[in-house]
Amino acid sequence: MTLTQLSAFVAVARLGSVKAAAGALGVSEPAVSQALAALRQHLGDPLLAREHGRMELTEGGQRLLGVATQMVALGAEAEASVRSAQGAADRLRVVSTSTVAEFAAGPVTDAFDRRSAGAVETSWGVAAGSEMPVLVAQRLADVALGPRLDGDPTLGLSSEPVLRAQLVVAASPTRRPRGLPRTWTWLLGPRGAEPDSEVAALLRRLAVPDSQVQVFGTQTTAWEAAAAGAGVAPGTRHLLSPQLRRGELELVAVPTTPVPIRWYATTLRPDHRRLVAATFHRFLGTPEALAILRSPTGGVPPSRFRPPVYVTIWN
Repeated sequence: MTLTQLSAFVAVARLGSVKAAAGALGVSEPAVSQALAALRQHLGDPLLAREHGRMELTEGGQRLLGVATQMVALGAEAEASVRSAQGAADRLRVVSTSTVAEFAAGPVTDAFDRRSAGAVETSWGVAAGSEMPVLVAQRLADVALGPRLDGDPTLGLSSEPVLRAQLVVAASPTRRPRGLPRTWTWLLGPRGAEPDSEVAALLRRLAVPDSQVQVFGTQTTAWEAAAAGAGVAPGTRHLLSPQLRRGELELVAVPTTPVPIRWYATTLRPDHRRLVAATFHRFLGTPEALAILRSPTGGVPPSRFRPPVYVTIWN
């Protein structure tokens, strides 16, 4: 029995599928399946069985989940302890939604690193909102920035708001939409396509069919398409301010908008979070960090971007 096998088991149990677990862990589906199969053989129990389209825990799996979660967490602590003993820089792993990463990751990381004076090695990964709780709970990420994630008390997470914002809808000033919102073409960034996002909730309230939705690789390209007259694009108002100020886009009146939203920082509960995570969490509440989040200037640099999980843990 290995930490790799236990990590795969916990991810599948929490997320409900091998595919979702592979995406969260940053590895292939066969790697997760093989690790899970080896654990099942070792313990002589299926642990998980497919029911109603998702993987559900067996009795043995239910009893294993809590123990496995603790063992994976201890493995992460052991790695951090050895790095500290070797005098290596402390490692801070931040994961966020695609929108936060696109606009704020680089400036926030640079500002925090300047304060740490080389004592911290920061990396930033992108994950779906549904994946983030598992990544933080398994200590594969130290901090998550994006939606609130502390809904499941068994995960031991703490989410605190770091920024208030508004969700609005924008379009080209020369190609304003006509008719009902459900007949418009909606241009979304990657986060907007996730079922748990504020944008997805807005589209459900407006009864917008999937046939009227287009998803782009980045939020910026979705806004550029809207400026070119291809449709309307929802977005966070303070992130849209440069395009609004330049007159490339203008706000469109839509029922229920603007929608109040918040960005949250999620860590393990205070008595379990690592010191570097607590330090970064406090930094997010400083005037310097808040100014960056309100007026971001760029995404994560390639040298700083890594998947949430280091692939070496699977070797």
